[in-house]
Amino acid sequence: MTANGTPNGTPARPKTGIKVVIVGAGFGGLGAAVECHRQGHDVEIYEAFPELKQLGDIISFGPNAGRIFHRWSGGQITQRMRPLSIDLRKYGFNIHKYDTGEIVINQKTPDYSVEAPNFNGHRGELHAVVFNYVKDDLGIPIHLAHKIQNYFEDDKESGIVLESGERITADVVIASDGVRSKARKAVLGYEDKPKSSGYAVWRAWFPNKDMLADPLTAEFCNNGDTFNGWIGPDMHFLFSTIKDGSDCCWVLTHPDEHDIDESWSFPGKLSEVKEAIKDWDPMCTRIVSKTPEEMLVDWKLVYRDPLPTWVSPKGRILLLGDSAHPFLPTSAQGATQALEDGVSIAVCLRRGGKENVPISVRAHEKIRYERVRQVQKTGETTRDMWHKTDWAKVKENPKIIQFPREDWIFDFDTEKNAEETYDDIVKSLTSS
Repeated sequence: MTANGTPNGTPARPKTGIKVVIVGAGFGGLGAAVECHRQGHDVEIYEAFPELKQLGDIISFGPNAGRIFHRWSGGQITQRMRPLSIDLRKYGFNIHKYDTGEIVINQKTPDYSVEAPNFNGHRGELHAVVFNYVKDDLGIPIHLAHKIQNYFEDDKESGIVLESGERITADVVIASDGVRSKARKAVLGYEDKPKSSGYAVWRAWFPNKDMLADPLTAEFCNNGDTFNGWIGPDMHFLFSTIKDGSDCCWVLTHPDEHDIDESWSFPGKLSEVKEAIKDWDPMCTRIVSKTPEEMLVDWKLVYRDPLPTWVSPKGRILLLGDSAHPFLPTSAQGATQALEDGVSIAVCLRRGGKENVPISVRAHEKIRYERVRQVQKTGETTRDMWHKTDWAKVKENPKIIQFPREDWIFDFDTEKNAEETYDDIVKSLTSS
């Protein structure tokens, strides 16, 4: 414990007496738990999975997420995340034309700000850092292997019903359990079905052994971290080496018209990937061929229409992150926006106090809704910019094909914004 009475220097705030139950221990749920803890609320997490597993592949956190991470225990968490993350300050991002393989432009990577760093690394490894911080450093209870049967609320409280039949009550329940969240029905009053976005992603993460055995691919692993993208008609292929070239990762976004199944993730087939890129730069096929097929996944990109609200009728159940607003990978902002949600709701609950939870939850939605909608759009605009590239225009100005780095997204301080806008938003809600 530090001088201010909290673990590892987490800023202490007076206890609010507000009990928060969070459903889901992904980045959104864990982030919301940290922020609720920072703001003085009592918080617990319920998670369906029985144990922490380091699943997945690459995940991105922009500087607007780094700003949040940096405030956790005086930068200790960002120090733990940095060695697990790609460092492209020397290499940048090489953008290739899909058929010739020529590098159209090298997009420079800005230096990492200490106070607002960005991170790209293995989802499971970075998740373990945050999970262990919540559980061990902060001592926030995480109840694993607890599946949610139902959500409920009245004027004074809300809660969850576990599959065991046990009822857990709270002042507010934050549902951060993904696009299949049962809380969506509690909020909307009806079942909304997911749709296919028209695209899926083949994705893989694997060690560099076979890459090193081939002189033509070894160059990607022998020179530190690298990032290359091949942009083509209605597809794009992104390939990274990470942790000084020891790990390899690629994602290929491709058209997909299959019906939505119970599972949106399928074992991938290398033969299908190779068929899709047979007319592309041979280097793409060369990289794909080094991938162990058991490490390949075909992940359907699910689309949902923007929800009319994230808040239940009584104002005591809130959808957060993917359960409220799924993002396309081309936004590179899905997990970051979930973190921003957690910061905002924690601030709003503290500002409103225990007697005003419903109005605080609605103020949070009002503060966040339009920003999230605008950031969501960038996933589609970036994908369309790449998939419908006018190569004649790119020849005249290669910069138009660069991955967008928008200041209005990256420079945003969600904690400062929530603090500054809360009072005016509440006035607008209570006077209408």
